[in-house]
Amino acid sequence: MHKVIDIKNLQKTYDANGKNPTTALSGINLSVNEGDFVAIMGRSGSGKSSLMHVIGLLDQHFEGDYLLNGVSVRELSQSKLSDLRSSEIGFVFQQFNLLKRRTVLQNVLLPTVYRPASDDIERAKEAIKRVGLENRIDHRTNELSGGQIQRVAIARALMMKPSLLLADEPTGNLDTKSANSIMRLFREVNQQGTTIVLITHEEEIAKYADRTIRIRDGKITEEASK
Repeated sequence: MHKVIDIKNLQKTYDANGKNPTTALSGINLSVNEGDFVAIMGRSGSGKSSLMHVIGLLDQHFEGDYLLNGVSVRELSQSKLSDLRSSEIGFVFQQFNLLKRRTVLQNVLLPTVYRPASDDIERAKEAIKRVGLENRIDHRTNELSGGQIQRVAIARALMMKPSLLLADEPTGNLDTKSANSIMRLFREVNQQGTTIVLITHEEEIAKYADRTIRIRDGKITEEASK
């Protein structure tokens, strides 16, 4: 089976002044196959954010091996790393990170700014329809509810048809009803073939995933599948 993520013996240490190193990740081994839906859980300070930054190609300063779709990322140039990140990973954040005065369509088109293509608008409309917002396509995001805004963020993440959707506490700013609606959408996206890694500290949210990995003090302490 094709591995989207293949991490072996990942070590991450923060050493701000050279005297007091702090170990954030220690001996992490993690494989995520194509089509998986994985939740990574841990308390604040557990290391889950550091792991997310490595997985998302936002941090190259680590020891060990990380292959994304078979490509070793540690020695890549910043240019190649950026290209790989933009083509292979879609990000969904707790804070949404949308432009409030732009329309839904304009926000979903943002990933294409530096790589325009003739079919961008059609692909954006397809992504917007996929998240159920085709009737809001010309609305500005400051005219939408929190749940609708997160749907826009998911459509934007899907715009480039990434092999991996990386979601960092995506329901953290939503009420329970909206959160469950968003998680059902993630399930649908996963069932359509997109690999998802979800970072969360909420048990109820993690239950939507097929596999749960718990991290504590920089180490994987438990792993369970449905």
